[in-house]
Amino acid sequence: MISATPVPAVQHARDAARFTALVESAPAEGWSRPSPVVEWTALDIVKHLIEWSRGFLHGAGIALPALDVATDPVSAWKQHVTDIQAILDEPAERVLSNPHIGDKPVDVALDEFYTPDIWMHTWDLAKAFGREPDLDEQRCADALAGMAPMEQMLRDSGQFGPAVPVAEDASAQDKLMAFLGRDPAWHSPDPER
Repeated sequence: MISATPVPAVQHARDAARFTALVESAPAEGWSRPSPVVEWTALDIVKHLIEWSRGFLHGAGIALPALDVATDPVSAWKQHVTDIQAILDEPAERVLSNPHIGDKPVDVALDEFYTPDIWMHTWDLAKAFGREPDLDEQRCADALAGMAPMEQMLRDSGQFGPAVPVAEDASAQDKLMAFLGRDPAWHSPDPER
């Protein structure tokens, strides 16, 4: 029987490819555009994904070289995806130790914490570029159902802003983004203004 849940390497490849397509399609002057994440630009989103995950991997004894995201975000992101995909394709029974999550196989740790971050930040980057993202209603509903019971812990972590009110009949994607502290109605300012 085939599992409905993709293995970590497959899920990362899918989510990273979608994010990469956005990165490659950045509009002129797009990297300095504001994002729905308070005080972050589009560039800050890419820097966040690269820098925290590379630091996270130190817990598995993996030291990836620093990347110059500010100079060339597209090349830096592509190299980062290649580096992470290589780890997921051949995890070699490496274990990641982290004081917050304990010990986990490196591919499981990346799948639980990093790959979902790419997926959710796809919304932020798309919005920064003036696009309307579609994160898949069922996946959004599932993610929200998984996070809702841990809401207080997640808020206390400082990783999410206060929840934004949305209508009861809002889409699962809008409800998820609102839960994360994003305003689902946020739009990138017109760069011509």
